[in-house]
Amino acid sequence: MAALSSNSHVTPHTARQADPFPVKGMDAVVFAVGNAKQAAHYYSSAFGMKLVAYSGPENGSRETASYVLENGGARFVLTSVIKATSDWGRFLEAHVAEHGDGVIDLAIEVPDARAAYAYAVEHGATGLEEPYDTKDEYGTVVRAAIATYGRTRHTLVERTEYDGPYLPGFVAADPIVEPPARRTFQAIDHCVGNVELGKMNEWVAFYNKVMGFTNMKEFVGDDIATEYSALMSKVVADGTLKVKFPINEPAIAKKKSQIDEYLEFYGGAGVQHIALATNDIVETVRTMRAGGVRFLDTPDSYYDTLGEWAGETRVPVETLRELKILVDRDEDGYLLQIFTKPVQDRPTVFFELIERHGSMGFGKGNFKALFEAIEREQARRGNL
Repeated sequence: MAALSSNSHVTPHTARQADPFPVKGMDAVVFAVGNAKQAAHYYSSAFGMKLVAYSGPENGSRETASYVLENGGARFVLTSVIKATSDWGRFLEAHVAEHGDGVIDLAIEVPDARAAYAYAVEHGATGLEEPYDTKDEYGTVVRAAIATYGRTRHTLVERTEYDGPYLPGFVAADPIVEPPARRTFQAIDHCVGNVELGKMNEWVAFYNKVMGFTNMKEFVGDDIATEYSALMSKVVADGTLKVKFPINEPAIAKKKSQIDEYLEFYGGAGVQHIALATNDIVETVRTMRAGGVRFLDTPDSYYDTLGEWAGETRVPVETLRELKILVDRDEDGYLLQIFTKPVQDRPTVFFELIERHGSMGFGKGNFKALFEAIEREQARRGNL
């Protein structure tokens, strides 16, 4: 398949018809955490998400407790081990011990899980779970799983014949706290993986071959470096651009980059950050700040000349300055974005909020400002 540019004229419908590995979108981001009950409270109260489903000892899951939170089309699943009695429970337990709280699964919804799994394995993927059915009174879900970078997996989920709260084995749950009147975000925009030095092209080729994903963007050299640290990044996406995976690797520089820091403290390759699409980044940032979320700071000097190169946006510069929101513009439009600080004690997983107005980019014009902000945090932690 030809590489897609941000102004491709391929429609989602025709792209899916032609795609050897069609996808419907992100199904869920699944986290292994030390205490799922407390994590669920954090994402409910701080991120404005709504608890919708639960699985635990009360409904037959003796080994793990899982909380399912949603916001529009974005779904997080938070799982912790109660008492490990199987290989899966022991895997989760070891994952948290080695990596801290982190993403174990970028689950993708597909129209046909059996066909998707067969295609992936035939083209070189490592199969972790062959396709299998689970059923309850709400219908049937078909799932399979393949391995990707680090100890992360992609579960392929076919749920067209299912209308339950999440999956068989889960029950509907009441919200932990009352969600905000307006959604803080609507969907998962993209999920970023960090891999070891020299591994980026290998994993880009994996997505090209195994899933038929195309190369959407590439950032190298001065695009993505500061005085002290550097990295390389390429973005792969499905034909409809509903599933986008930037992949980063460190580059040689004077000091330790954010990718080096992540790899050291996470203990290897893994998901670095999840970008959440919002229709009103100003309201979202205000709500999440009030809930206790901490965002990276941006110097006032960034905003002094912002209008000269970014042009007008729907948000006044003074509001952008107040909330430390970044702007980037390309030939297709502009975007607004901001990044949280890591959401756990280890400097690993963090989040991005992004509001798009035509641009399908990733904030190339903000890389220097963003990385310098991250470097300031690294210096405070003694890791630069």
